[in-house]
Amino acid sequence: MHDPLLSIGLLIVLAKLLEGIFKRFGLNSIIAYATSGVLLGPVTGLVETGAESDFILGIGIFLFFFLIGLDELDIRGFVAAVRGRLFVASVLSVLISLAVSLAVTTTVVFDLHLGLGFAEALALAGVLSLSSLGVVAKVLVDKGQLKHPVGVQMFTAVVIAEFVALFVVGFGISEHATEADGHQTDWRSVLTVVAQIAGFAVVIWVVSTKVLPRVIVLLHHLLQVPQLSFGLLLGGLFLVVVGAEHVGLHGTLGALLFGAALSTLPYQVRRDIMPGMRGTAEGFFVPLFFASAGLHLSLDFVDLAPETIIGLTLVPLAGKFAGAFISAYVARLDAPVATAAGLMAKGVAEIALLILLLQSGAIDRDVFSLLVLVMLAYIVLTPAGISLALRGLADGDRTVPEDETSPFLDRFALEGIRVHEILDRSRTYPDQSLTVKAFAATWLLPEQNDYVVVDGEELAGIVSLGMLRYLPRREWEATTLEQVLRHDTPYAYGDELVEDVLQRMTESTLTVLPVAERESGAFIGSISSHEVIELITFATPTHEI
Repeated sequence: MHDPLLSIGLLIVLAKLLEGIFKRFGLNSIIAYATSGVLLGPVTGLVETGAESDFILGIGIFLFFFLIGLDELDIRGFVAAVRGRLFVASVLSVLISLAVSLAVTTTVVFDLHLGLGFAEALALAGVLSLSSLGVVAKVLVDKGQLKHPVGVQMFTAVVIAEFVALFVVGFGISEHATEADGHQTDWRSVLTVVAQIAGFAVVIWVVSTKVLPRVIVLLHHLLQVPQLSFGLLLGGLFLVVVGAEHVGLHGTLGALLFGAALSTLPYQVRRDIMPGMRGTAEGFFVPLFFASAGLHLSLDFVDLAPETIIGLTLVPLAGKFAGAFISAYVARLDAPVATAAGLMAKGVAEIALLILLLQSGAIDRDVFSLLVLVMLAYIVLTPAGISLALRGLADGDRTVPEDETSPFLDRFALEGIRVHEILDRSRTYPDQSLTVKAFAATWLLPEQNDYVVVDGEELAGIVSLGMLRYLPRREWEATTLEQVLRHDTPYAYGDELVEDVLQRMTESTLTVLPVAERESGAFIGSISSHEVIELITFATPTHEI
């Protein structure tokens, strides 16, 4: 029992320490995680994989793909972008890259003796054709080009390409699981898997967008349990994974679709779940998961035939290059070189999928080790290539009008956002009839100093912790909030810019303001400085994927 705990403890400590060290040299955190696995596994032999540790390490892949869906994929935005030259260029780039990669993963053109069935070959080719939105977004933010016309074009093109490639990989993995159960791949099984994916996506979409928000609000009203949203959605994620595998899909595809569906949740619900979800994932499970890539690395790939090494390394690279540039020029996109450079970007989702293919038996350890090293090289080199392509763009102060930006940019560029866009109208507030003791027991939050208080459906005022500190504790049970309220409080209005409201909070020395309708003056909710800080945090792609 203690050996798995020792292994996990060593991995997480070394992974986070190396992350800090590697970042000083500008290296991606995923490289640090994989290095920790190499050092503790193949190099020293201190950590070995086993059933218990593999189970815990494997949870990371579901959280990782859930966060990809939540942070990067927007199905409504994808549907809105399915038109015009940009969509043609994105899909064409994936198809060209996929066709070239299939030339080496199957035996149709080159027989590299990989021994893959069609489903495994398709899944691996999909991994080799994937583009990384996280890398592109991070470079565009760093260069101040995220809302430059060509930056928007790059961003949207990569979103579409990533979505299409992930669908191909998910289909291949699902077909591999079907074949492992003894079923042969034919046109009926292909249609069945596609129908399962589509049906599962529709069910998850309806439940996540129509049912879950209402259930969460209702339970908050009834139970008032701390971190209720986080617990429900984390548990829901695991149930979705089980459900996906029950209908014949892989759990990672279920996690991805669940995250994409939840990307439409109201901001207030997202802010309740994201700190805990991101802390759990990035602080524990994701580092462990990518450290397992290092644990499985070996030098076995040097025993592969030279043509196999060259074929798996250079042919997909050539296909990716050809697909990116041919599609950009054929579709006559503006700044085709910059857009093609974005489509060339690859991140760590490929490593996650390679681990998945290894664990499912789709690929061998030697092929896995070779391709992980190739992907690590991509992570290091592609940001430099994108930055070089961006140097030729016009002045960065030329931006796209707000109504013309890609729907996907909302989570990366939130300038100009207004109060009504983040307002949670379903939130409940303490009533002025509550005693101070009851209020302190059920409503206080560690990051909030001021609280909106109501009288039924109307605003009563604001209570501040600074006012309560002068009230002796023995009087808390006999004193109601009505007796300690601040009544003369400024308002925010739903059509105001969040930035202006934050300035008013500062001037009023408050951390929360009630929000009213401008025309009627009716109370409709509240906005806090803590929420604005989280809004800024969520709007910046801090995770390196």
